[in-house]
Amino acid sequence: MEELQENKPTLQEAIRSQAREDERPNAATQSLKKILAGDFFTAEGVREQLWLIILIVVFVIIYVAMRYNVQQDLIKIDNLKTELQDARYKANAAQSQLTEKSRESNVLELLRNGPDSMVHASNHPPYEINIPED
Repeated sequence: MEELQENKPTLQEAIRSQAREDERPNAATQSLKKILAGDFFTAEGVREQLWLIILIVVFVIIYVAMRYNVQQDLIKIDNLKTELQDARYKANAAQSQLTEKSRESNVLELLRNGPDSMVHASNHPPYEINIPED
């Protein structure tokens, strides 16, 4: 038993052997000057979290790219809505003109005033022809 206890270091010895002189608390040593100078990126804590930082940067890049794509799609949608509205207005105007020109009174007037027209309005009312089914 005594041999086992002699081989085990005490708690203070274990702490002293694991502690290093270059380790300092991050919060106390971090300053804006060190961060801007790049000393921040050489700290042990940042090196341990490097993959997390890279992952966050990748997500930010993806977020910005997707937001840009969405904005471009919204611009296209707005342009297409404007074109659709213009096309509807043109179609309504054309439909209105066609309706005006195809009214019976306008057609009859064109037939009467047309110098080379051989077609005339009928003086007799239309009648129905009944065909017997066998």
